[in-house]
Amino acid sequence: MTKSILASLALATLILGSTNGTSGSPRVETQGSTKPTIVLVHGAFADGTGWQHVIPILEQEGYSVIAVQNALVSLAGDVETTKRVIDAQKGPVVAVGHSYGGAVITGAAAGNANVKALVYIAAFAPEAGEPIGAFLEKWPDAAGFVYIDRAQFRDLFAKDVSTAEASVMAATQKPINGNAFGASVETAAWKTIPSWYLVAREDRAINPELERFYAKRMDAKTTEIQASHVPFISHPEAVARLIQEAATAPVR
Repeated sequence: MTKSILASLALATLILGSTNGTSGSPRVETQGSTKPTIVLVHGAFADGTGWQHVIPILEQEGYSVIAVQNALVSLAGDVETTKRVIDAQKGPVVAVGHSYGGAVITGAAAGNANVKALVYIAAFAPEAGEPIGAFLEKWPDAAGFVYIDRAQFRDLFAKDVSTAEASVMAATQKPINGNAFGASVETAAWKTIPSWYLVAREDRAINPELERFYAKRMDAKTTEIQASHVPFISHPEAVARLIQEAATAPVR
């Protein structure tokens, strides 16, 4: 009786795994033919819903997308949360980080052979042992990093976003523990994983020159865009296009 039940379950699995209702051949996927899962990591003053304009574009192209929700209490905690999400994915992964989220993916993707690419969107990209805020005195920002005054939010953070949407972003901004910017990652994933970088030329939260410094140091494939600190909101098509470029690049 037990053998009969097991045989039935095996047959059902074979049918469900077929490519369509008329084929008896099981569906076989290889890593080379599987689109990577896109893991999106938000920055400070935000949460995963900030990627709402990019996610539909990627999903329409057939990508599985997941946006991490980090607590912004500590860099170590956010790296751990993001690492759990990345490690849980089956097959190849492209990790995308905005702003502070760049530092998070730098630590979280380290040592994971499934991560085929890193994409930095106007983001920090620290070296191992280097505090996130190490270069903020050399390339100062305009906004400050613990709190953004709501009256100045759009001008400093999202100048090219509509007034209505920027107002919502300001009202829902998620505070970050300022100590996170004095923390560092143990290993820099970009040392071994191919990287892409989007420089936002009109960024007033991270100096564009600092963004160029990070991109050059990583030897990242670099694109520049005339945008504020949040190009994933003001120019989601361009951001999605860069992510897809990284996702479809040959593994080296």
